[in-house]
Amino acid sequence: METVQEILKQARTVAVVGLSPRPERDSHEVGSYLKEQGYRIIPVNPQAREVLGEKCYPNLSAIPESIDVVDIFRRSETVGPVVAEAIAVGAKAVWMQEGVINEEAARQARAAGLGVVMDRCMKKEHQRLKAEGRLQ
Repeated sequence: METVQEILKQARTVAVVGLSPRPERDSHEVGSYLKEQGYRIIPVNPQAREVLGEKCYPNLSAIPESIDVVDIFRRSETVGPVVAEAIAVGAKAVWMQEGVINEEAARQARAAGLGVVMDRCMKKEHQRLKAEGRLQ
């Protein structure tokens, strides 16, 4: 999965790292939207038990199923360990949300064969491609 469109078309399971139970947070809005669009959302937040009606996990390693995309809502400087864990669990892609930029983590993910999107919003990209007729 190399491009935004490929990732959004091929992915079914999205682990959202930093998914907040608070509706006013961007992570909650994006997770909710993706769930409405038919993606399987897996919340990753050690401070919550459940978000968006889904069981929350403390980290990626605790998730008992395969992950297509790891959508990261964390500060840029904390992304490295999340990407390392995404590689370790066999995720196919990492997606760093708007404002999240970590070139070293992106390089490591690409070297491990993962697709990488950085500094872009998964919801906005989905809406854009859908409006252009490039997603169903």
